[in-house]
Amino acid sequence: MPVIAVVNRKGGSGKSTLAAHMAAWCALQGSSVMLGDVDRQQSARAWLKRRNALLPVITPWAVDQKNMLRVPAGITQVVLDTPGGLHGLELSRVVMFADAIIMPVCSSMFDRESAAACHAELMRQPRVASGRCKLVTIGMRIDAQTNAAQTLREWSETLGLTYLGTLRENQLYVRSLERGMTIFDLPSSLTTADLQQWQPILDWLKPLMFPLQAAKPITPSRLPMAPSRLPMTPYRPVSVISAIKTGPVQALLARLVKPAFQYIAPNRLGSSLANSLMPVQASILHGERLSVMGSGRISSGPVLSTGKTEMTRNINSPGGLKIPWF
Repeated sequence: MPVIAVVNRKGGSGKSTLAAHMAAWCALQGSSVMLGDVDRQQSARAWLKRRNALLPVITPWAVDQKNMLRVPAGITQVVLDTPGGLHGLELSRVVMFADAIIMPVCSSMFDRESAAACHAELMRQPRVASGRCKLVTIGMRIDAQTNAAQTLREWSETLGLTYLGTLRENQLYVRSLERGMTIFDLPSSLTTADLQQWQPILDWLKPLMFPLQAAKPITPSRLPMAPSRLPMTPYRPVSVISAIKTGPVQALLARLVKPAFQYIAPNRLGSSLANSLMPVQASILHGERLSVMGSGRISSGPVLSTGKTEMTRNINSPGGLKIPWF
């Protein structure tokens, strides 16, 4: 289950806009995608309430009996919208579960300085430094009449960041989000220029969100199931000529008669668990909670300087929801 996180310390950099559009694009591909907040505001959940039921479905966090937010069963992709000011342990927890981090950056000097500090902290994370968690950047709210896009591209190259592309400032983003929609839900006649800007981003996103499963050769343990639902094992050829005495006529029959086959009972059942799960897939399975499982750690939360164990945080909402620690 691929997990994409949108991260930037700077508030107002377009994180929620980018996360909502990526989730909507995955939903348009027919996927079961979840859009989740990693903060108390739960702005993505509020936006999903505005979304019309006739549009492709985007699923929010599920709430279990203990009022804990978790990934619903059946989800195939996860997009995480993170809050501004994310750093330290909370940033490390997001990196632990993410397969890729996208950092939206605006063109001002303040935005670039904040993004550079965020990039430096991300590069200290082992999963990012080793390339197991990809890190890319996107220019947000760029005026096409300026050289801001080129400035951001050059800035990304100096940091060694992959610059996916630029999304322009357009009121279509604002108006569509107010209705619970994205530009992917609008008629293409209205969004031609914007869809062209999205194309290089989607080209990078597609193999990550929809990884190609290499065709495995059919082995005896993976033959089709028999009607009795027992796994088939190799068929052992048994010659029907074995009982015939040797001779010219018998030798001719041996060449003409095709060998018969007999069914060999299986001696063991193979495992049904796929052996190609990514690390994040092994940590976030369908219906499981997002939690850090580390040796010697208390899974309920980190130990603060006060000596008390901090549990999951309460969300300031009537439901009193709790989100997993990140």
